[in-house]
Amino acid sequence: MACILSIESSTQVCSVAVSNKLELLWSKDNMKSFSHSEVLGTYISEALKFIKDNHLSLDAVAVSEGPGSYTGLRIGVSFAKGLCYGFDIPLIALSSLKIMASQFISSSSYLCPMFDARRMEVYSALYDGNLNELEPARTMIVNEDSFQNILSANKVIFFGSGVEKSKTVIQSINAEFISNIYPSASNMAIVAENANIEDLYVDIAYFEPYYLKDFQATIPKSKVFSFIHKA
Repeated sequence: MACILSIESSTQVCSVAVSNKLELLWSKDNMKSFSHSEVLGTYISEALKFIKDNHLSLDAVAVSEGPGSYTGLRIGVSFAKGLCYGFDIPLIALSSLKIMASQFISSSSYLCPMFDARRMEVYSALYDGNLNELEPARTMIVNEDSFQNILSANKVIFFGSGVEKSKTVIQSINAEFISNIYPSASNMAIVAENANIEDLYVDIAYFEPYYLKDFQATIPKSKVFSFIHKA
């Protein structure tokens, strides 16, 4: 059992947590959209102070590896690497989809976390109630045939930011859709501890977030209009 500092930054929500021997001791979430660069350093400082004040020894850092926001993941992983180098401790990388699915652990239904990935695309994976991976993380276009082979014989809970677009096309009495679910560092304790017990660490020097899709830069509308006007 270990004291683990967890960082989750794969979506618009930024969060940090401290767990020890599977018990969540401290956590903080910021719901303000994509303010990671503003708050993550402060949250980590507060977490480290909590660890010191409670005479704990930090054993590992866990971070969401993706998929998710390109910028959010880069910020979270950068902070995580810095902590691991500074404290000379191992780094644990966890799927952001699995982190979200851990909120439904022990469910009798299959679990399908989804992130919105533009248009009708989503990032998704499939787990059973014990968080065993049934289908790996992937990018998919949601249509009326999606998951029908699974839904024909199993109840599936769909949740996450990709649910709103999915529930309009996935039709089945075995499908349940839950909105307003997001991955949080406060849900990482069990998954992080299991990875720690099995020594499932990543190479700090070479580890990169798991984006699934290439980064696509966008131009703010104001700049587009300015360019058109000048042309």
